[in-house]
Parts: sequence; C-alpha cells; structure tokens
Amino acid sequence: MKKRYIASFDAGTTAVKGVLADENGTVAAERAVNIPTIFDGGVQEQDPACWWDAFRAISREFTAQAGAGEIAAIAMSGQMQDLIPLDDRLEPVCNAILYSDGRAEAQAARLEAAVGADRFLHITGNRCDGSLPLPKLMWFKEFRPELYRRTAHVLISSKDYLIARLTGACCGDVTACSTAGAMDIREKCWSPELLEQASVERKLFPALLLLPHQPAGTILPDNDCGYLPGTPVFAGIGDAGATTLASGIVRPGQYNINLGTSGWVASVSEDILLKDAGVFHLAAAEAGQYISVVPFLNAGNVHNWACRTYAGGDYDRAEALTRSAAPGNGGLLFLPYLNGERYPILDPDIRGAYVGITPETTPAQLMRAALEGVAFSLRQGLTELDAEAAVESVSVIGGGSQSDAWCQLLADVLGREILTLGDGTYLPALAVAAIARRGLGEIADYRPFAESLSSGNCGRIFCPSPAAAAVYDEAYRRYSRLYPALRGRERL
Repeated sequence: MKKRYIASFDAGTTAVKGVLADENGTVAAERAVNIPTIFDGGVQEQDPACWWDAFRAISREFTAQAGAGEIAAIAMSGQMQDLIPLDDRLEPVCNAILYSDGRAEAQAARLEAAVGADRFLHITGNRCDGSLPLPKLMWFKEFRPELYRRTAHVLISSKDYLIARLTGACCGDVTACSTAGAMDIREKCWSPELLEQASVERKLFPALLLLPHQPAGTILPDNDCGYLPGTPVFAGIGDAGATTLASGIVRPGQYNINLGTSGWVASVSEDILLKDAGVFHLAAAEAGQYISVVPFLNAGNVHNWACRTYAGGDYDRAEALTRSAAPGNGGLLFLPYLNGERYPILDPDIRGAYVGITPETTPAQLMRAALEGVAFSLRQGLTELDAEAAVESVSVIGGGSQSDAWCQLLADVLGREILTLGDGTYLPALAVAAIARRGLGEIADYRPFAESLSSGNCGRIFCPSPAAAAVYDEAYRRYSRLYPALRGRERL
C-alpha cells in the first residue's frame, strides 16, 4: 500500500524548510534552502522571489521522491509581521519589508496619537510601533506613492505569498495577521477604525482564515512545483503559532523559548494581557485561545555573529569557546541589540555593546558573554509573562536549541530546568503537517502530535547548576540596569 504524504513548509527568515511527512508523522525527506536578507542601514528586506525559488526547489524534490499523486496536501508556517505588497497579477511591486524593519516609527506615532494608545492596545492586543505592517503601509503610501498605486494586495506572512502563487488566493491566518496592527484580535476581523485612521483601503488586506486547518485553496495548473492541480492547500499558521504547537504548549504555566534568528518567549492563555503592552498577543490555533509572546529581535543572529567573529564561523569551536569561559566572565556584560530591539525596550536605534572589557578579556569570554546577553533578555521576557510565579515547564526550540553549551548556559541564567525538543529545526514543519492532517479529517485535534513530542522527539533536559545560577542572579541584576545606564537615565 502506498503512503500518503503531507508537504509541509516553514518559510522563515534565514531559510525555507520543507518536510515530507507520512501519515504517522515520520519524516520521509527534509530540506532547507537559505534566504538572503538585504541590510541597508535600518532597512531590512527580502525578495519574495527568493522564497518562491526555495519553495519550488524543495517541492520538486518532494514530488520526484514521493510522486505527486501521493502528496495529499500542502500546509505552511512562515515569518509574520511583514509588509508584502502585490500588484493585481500577484507579483511583488517591491521587496518585502521585514518584521525587523522599524522604518515606520513616525507613522506609528501618528496612528497611536489618532487612535489612542489604550484604544489601539484594546483592539489589537498589542502596542503600536514602527515594526507593524499597518504603519509600514502608511510609510509606503507616503514615501513610495507610485508603488502604492500599483498595489492591489497586501500580505502579512511569507507563507501567504507562497499560498497566493500556488492557489491564486490572497488570504492570511489570524495568528499571522494578529501582527499586522490592523486586526481586531477578539473579533478576528480587520478593524474599520484602524484602517480609517491609517487612511488605507480595506480591499488591500487579505481574507482572514479563522483556523489553520481551513482550506486556502487548491493547487493551480502549471504550478511549476510538481504538485497535481487540485491538491488542497491549507491556511497554515504564523511561525509563532507553529512553534507554540511544535513545543507542545497547551495550558498556562507552560512556556516556550524560540531561539531562531529572532526569538521569543511564549505561553498560551484564555485572554489577552492588557495590563502590559510589553507582551505581544496572537490569536491561537485553537478557538478561544491566545498566544502571549514577548518578542526579541535578537537571538540566533547574535550566536551567528559571535560564532563568525570569535570562532571564524566554526560551530564546534564556538561551542568549545563558550564552555571554556566561566559563568559571568568576571563581570563582562553584553547588550545583544544588534538589530535594535523590541523587548525589554522598544528602541530600533539601539545597538549592541560590551561593558567590562579588560586587557585580560579573551575571545572565549566575549563569545560566552554574547550568549549570556541573549539569555538575560529571555529571563526578562519570562518575568514579563509572570513566569516568576509558577512555571510548570520551559521548552526550547529553534536552531539555537542545538547548541548544548548555550542551552546549559540558559538553564543556569533562568535557574530552571529546560527541555530541548530534539532537532527543533524541523519541528514547526511537522506541527504544520498535523494541521494539514486535521484539515483532511484524519485527526480530530492536535493531541496525537503533542503525544508524539513526549514519546519520540524529546531531546535533552538541562538542569541548572546552583553555583552558576547564583553568579547569574547577580549578573542579571547588573544587566537589567545596563541599558538605561547607557542611555544616560541612571547609574549602574
């Protein structure tokens, strides 16, 4: 009997990752294709054609291996909070403006002043800043009017561009679209009030699909990817939603840390936390649930930078350097804000900094301090989610979870046991495959996938060292005061 497969994809910031999974959730094939990012000052963009080329290359491998007729469905996750303008032929009118691009701060300030900060937070569940697609669209209209006039559609997630190319449908899941700064998070609709205040047209925005297993469309003829026309494509989910599902988070008290290029700390809740605008809120995969996220612009990118700078790009040497330095590095601290930051401060112009360098400082200490800086930021994020009160579990996923040295360091900084979920690189894609299975009616909910995490995909448990944790408690106190001190508002 032939197997039926799901072609599942995660269109992330650094790569498009694909998994070909059978009906048992077993990986039959996997592939990742890296994606370049354009950096020019504060500009951070990607060419959607690169997403499509990567997706197409992986798809052709999958259809060649399994046979197009044995691929039952396609589903995806992808980076969120992008601005992707398309013309009436679904061709990009320009590069996608990424979530990490904060060029629209002035527009965000005007929008917040017009709507009111509390009102904006109530509608969207999030604070208004220049990283959101709605202020970016305002900027686009103001500074690129010729391109704005050509724009017929605006998408929010990289995977929705791929869906549009495959099906001809411009749509978006409510998890990804929660990041637009234009969606009423409780009503799950585009907010007429916010669109009016921003002076942009509702027709530009994609159709909202309320559940990730809702059909987005079917594969068009001549799709150039090898899939059979008529193959179903499901809505999928934004990358934070896929990562949350992939980490097995299902109830309050469970927390997940994502160490991708950027990072976040996430938990699930039954309502949004309006008490604090530092928490980002998303509509969850399950109806009636929300994902509470503390987002960071800097995580795995810091590891990549430090590995390149101090270990010549040699991953194993970077691991050895990290292990060889003592916790706390004799007082050396690093602010990991290479790309500006969103939390614990919202400052697109801040940059990274070392404090405490001496003539005796070694490359190993500089390497370790960089990773400690990210870990301290993550500790701040857990505190923001009230994780100091009650923590049932902390899991780690993403490429950074493959660094044992970093994971042990993180457990020591948090003073908590952490669990890595096997090779987390492809777990979001496997979670998305479960979404497709649900859309096909093969499973009723996500419990089978969650059970598979505990039974077969668990990685390692890292337990904190009491001695290292004590060192880090003192270092964390100093770290927490470092940013305001450098900004001249208080002394260390």
